[in-house]
Amino acid sequence: MAKTAQEMKQSAILAFRKNSSPFLFAPMQAEPDALDRLDISFRWGRYGIRLLRCHLATFPAGNIIPNHKHRDYEFHFIPRGQGSVTLADGEYPLHAGMFYLTGPQVMHKQEASPQEAMYELCLHIDITPLDEIEHAPQGEWSEQWEIAEAEACIQQLRAMPATPALDKYNAMNWFLVAYQTWQEREIGAFTTIRQAIIQILLRAARVYHHSSQAQPALPARDMNMHRYQLATRYIRDNYARAITLNEVAETLHICGRQLQRILDQYANDTFSGYLERYRLAQICLALTHSEQTVEHLALNHGFSSGSYLHYVFKKRLGMTPAQYRQRQQETLLSQHA
Repeated sequence: MAKTAQEMKQSAILAFRKNSSPFLFAPMQAEPDALDRLDISFRWGRYGIRLLRCHLATFPAGNIIPNHKHRDYEFHFIPRGQGSVTLADGEYPLHAGMFYLTGPQVMHKQEASPQEAMYELCLHIDITPLDEIEHAPQGEWSEQWEIAEAEACIQQLRAMPATPALDKYNAMNWFLVAYQTWQEREIGAFTTIRQAIIQILLRAARVYHHSSQAQPALPARDMNMHRYQLATRYIRDNYARAITLNEVAETLHICGRQLQRILDQYANDTFSGYLERYRLAQICLALTHSEQTVEHLALNHGFSSGSYLHYVFKKRLGMTPAQYRQRQQETLLSQHA
């Protein structure tokens, strides 16, 4: 049935409003293929990620991209306009806010609406398993959690259907982050673009993720051990001045009694005992390798006076600072001889 004049007028008004609204990705129109010129590859977990294309494409109204496929992963995000994509199992409508993944080896045909242009943010990447990477060692600098997250994301991408879905987690906004980073060329540009690519992968995979699926747990700490490490680090950084149990406890947002229990558990000592032992250890080093006086050493290592240091030193080590220095110097001389 033919549209009435009023309906045609309303359609024209709606189309005008849609096309005149601000386009979030308008900055990318200046150089839509700028990121394509970057030779970017990086390791993520046990995979090598190589950027092949990352750009903003414009399909004029009615434009058709005939059937084709890629051996790699290609993400298509629609930030504006509408059209359709034809896959093996049929044709699917596209509109702003949708995305779909074609690849590897997914045949597809794209078509912009006859009434308006369709814009597409394309991320085309090669994902290569790096079999030669050995298991990251367990320890403070372990990469186990990144490895687990990358593995979960890639497995989800491999299982994703090619059918279009809503970009519920705003993955496409990271295209703009990458482009603006390229424009600004500030310190850390590569790291930011790398993170943008990873965020696009994660947020696309999350759309198809079911909460019932097992996910790697986030890294957790033994909080008492962590507090012990922070406390002893603070003591070692500030031992040369007067510090108290409560001062150190406040930096950890715990009470002094709790900190004392932690020191007893991991150091088998009291706060004052641990502090005194560390101060004496530093003084022993200074006695061995310098000619500073006892008075000078006392003031520079947290003791109130040279006489008090002399008293504590003899009580703890069974000799005076002068005797300790003489013994250490004799030992060094014999080693050199």
